[in-house]
Amino acid sequence: MRAAGTALEGARTPVLDELGREGAVSRLRTVAPGLPAGSEAAIPALLGWVPPAHAVHRIGGHRLLLVGPPPLPPSAHARLLHTWPEGLVPPRLLDADVVVIAARGAAAGCARLLGASVVNPPSATGAPDTDLHAKAAAALAAIADRARRVVVHVGAPDEAAHQRDAAGKVAVIERIDRELIAPVAQAVARAGGSLAICPDHGCDPATGEHDDEPVPHLRWPGPNRPAGRLTERAVAGLPVAELHLAAVA
Repeated sequence: MRAAGTALEGARTPVLDELGREGAVSRLRTVAPGLPAGSEAAIPALLGWVPPAHAVHRIGGHRLLLVGPPPLPPSAHARLLHTWPEGLVPPRLLDADVVVIAARGAAAGCARLLGASVVNPPSATGAPDTDLHAKAAAALAAIADRARRVVVHVGAPDEAAHQRDAAGKVAVIERIDRELIAPVAQAVARAGGSLAICPDHGCDPATGEHDDEPVPHLRWPGPNRPAGRLTERAVAGLPVAELHLAAVA
């Protein structure tokens, strides 16, 4: 995933590039040691909480194997709970003023368990052809309603990588830049807010597998540290911020 020619390098992202020239770039490690690389581990950390490590083995994609004594608790969020120690329920660190916009899945489940308001646009699927306009509209509505924090999760690049579709991953990143980041950045600027953009984890379309290497991160506006473009190579020389050390244990 971190070799030359990543999807971020191949994609044309003029809006993201402009934000990168005006903001602060960094590298984040979003997956805590001992947890499997994937959204089930990274999204809670990005929202402010890191579960303790457990004996979990990643079979492939979002298929996980929990090793531990039965019984496993039946749950609507079973896949999330099985990534963490049996029976663990995360603390309700968030409240209704935090709005998470996502397709049904890991991001929405994590956000609900942590106490946030969750919006699932009906046409947002998490697949490469997901309706990004619907997610953008939901984000603009939340910003207009003065939500304290608005989080938009897009799983489409990850799913394209699982399908080993490198060109499809590039295409969806370009759509995200055009259909989601552009209108949201304009709304954030009008509201006098700030914007943070990063992958929750890496996924290599050559293998279809997740990785837990640090991801490029942008905060806008911010003290300028020009990177040219927000790519893995552009931020490779920067220190790594260990997100799991800053999140609430």
